Parts: sequence; structure tokens; C-alpha cells
Amino acid sequence: SSSSDSSSPPCRCSNGGVRSINASVYCRVESYEVGQKKCISDVRRTFCLFVTFDLLFITMLWIIELNVVNGGIQQQLEKEVLHYDYHASFFDIFLLAVFRFASLILAYAVCKLRHWWAIAITTALCCAFLIIKVILSKAADSGAFGYLLPIISFVLAWIETWLLDFKVLPQENEDESRCLSFMEQAARAPLLCAGPVSDGQFYSPPESVADSDEEPDDKQDPGRGLI
Repeated sequence: SSSSDSSSPPCRCSNGGVRSINASVYCRVESYEVGQKKCISDVRRTFCLFVTFDLLFITMLWIIELNVVNGGIQQQLEKEVLHYDYHASFFDIFLLAVFRFASLILAYAVCKLRHWWAIAITTALCCAFLIIKVILSKAADSGAFGYLLPIISFVLAWIETWLLDFKVLPQENEDESRCLSFMEQAARAPLLCAGPVSDGQFYSPPESVADSDEEPDDKQDPGRGLI
């Protein structure tokens, strides 16, 4: 009837709108899940590349320092490695770069940690070692590389700390929270767009012919059963 149609609440969105909302939400969730299936996220991979660059750059500077000093690279290797002297050798700065590389790659590429404690420990140890090295070493005897290697190693360690703490971890947390919000929207979308139930969805089964034939006979001749 017209009164029942006017009293029923209107549908808040059409079926096409429901499909479009659900499709967009599901596509976003699926795109995030595909990204999570990767071995490592893009921003974390950039961090690991920078850690690798740190090791290669310090190694290159150390090799240049070996070539600059008179005597050749082989003689300088024997002097700095086999006859290691804390005050004059820069082999320990190379080993410090190797330690930093191995620790950070193991923590954030292999174990995929999502906390800053690993890089905090490595940066603190590297900074303490470099500061003591600059104070006690004979940097003036090695020329410009006596100051260049400790300073660059110090700066790279802090750049890695800044990159992880302000870029990698916040970006991954933001991506995770965005995925959770998309999943909540996908769960709420069918409920928000559910329309009223129409009268046509309910029907009563038709009466059988046997029942319709017997009931009028019983009503027309109520005393037949008494004869």
C-alpha cells in the first residue's frame, strides 16, 4: 500500500554505489597486502642501500689513504694491519664500518626489526670509539685523511640513525595503520549501505487444491459427520 511505502526508510546508497565503494576499499587493501608480501619495504631497502654505501665509501677512503702514503699499498697494509697501532693506523675505522654494516643489515634486513634500539647501540659505540680515536691518535702525521676518515664515519653513522628513526619506522607504521583503516571501511561498507527489505521479498505459499476442496464441504454440511 502507499502508506507502507511512505513509512519505509529510503535506501542510503544504490547497489552500484555499494559495489564501487567495496571495490575501491578492497583494491587498496589488496595493494597493501601485495606490498607486504615483498621481502622488504621500499623505504627499508633504501636504508639498507645507504648502509652498504657507508661500508663501500669508508673502504674506498681507507684504500686511498693507503696509496697516498709513501711506500705503496702493500707496505702500508702490513704496517696498519699486521703491525696495528691504535694511534697511527686507520684499519680500526674500516673494521668499525664493517661492524656497523653487519649489525644493521642483520637487524633491519634479515631480522626486520621495527625498533630503534639496534641502531642506537651501534651509533653510540661508533661515536664513542671515534671520539677517543681522534683524541688519542696522531692525525696530523697522516695528513688530511687523518681527519677525513673519522669525521665521515661519524657523519654517516648519524645519517643512518636519522634515516631509520624519521623515515623508515614512521613510514611503515603509517602504512600499517592505513591498511587497518581500509579493512575497517571494508567491513562497515555493506552495513552502511544496506537498504530496507521490500515487501516483494516475502511471499506466502499457495493453498493446496485438496485443502481448498475439503474446507468448503465441511463448512457447507456440518452435520454430515453425525449421520
